[in-house]
Amino acid sequence: MMLYPPVGELAEKTGSRYQLVNLIARRARNIAAAAQIQEEVLEEKPVSMAIEEIYSGKLEIVKK
Repeated sequence: MMLYPPVGELAEKTGSRYQLVNLIARRARNIAAAAQIQEEVLEEKPVSMAIEEIYSGKLEIVKK
């Protein structure tokens, strides 16, 4: 698990801090909902998982 990725770097990947917060919140809710449906116990918090996905480049904003 990664501790404290730089917020500035995360914001650069999404365009702004506002979009960063929205993306993290949306992905964390999706992760938590999927775990609940599958009756899976998460070892890591959904928010931490979402931040890690953004930082590693697995998750990004697609502009239409």
